Amino acid sequence: MKNRDISLIAIGLFSGAVIGGVLGNIMGWMLPEGVVKDFFLTSLPLDIGGRVGNEMGVIVIDLNIITLKFGLSMNFNFTSVIGLGTAYYILRYFR
Repeated sequence: MKNRDISLIAIGLFSGAVIGGVLGNIMGWMLPEGVVKDFFLTSLPLDIGGRVGNEMGVIVIDLNIITLKFGLSMNFNFTSVIGLGTAYYILRYFR
């Protein structure tokens, strides 16, 4: 991966996480109620605005002339992590 552009790596890993998350939601939708469905639908939220104490999930910088709002929120579930691993494997071994 040392000869690749960082944007290709970021896009590849992002698309792997998105595809894995979508597959996890589809699997959770098709499965009956129970432990397995809870396993596929349980997600770990990552919220940058919530880390700094803002309950809205947005970092606000008010400069009186312009107000800047920054926010990033992601939810990772089991299949999105599997998608990240698969995307990493594909990027690493298929040049």
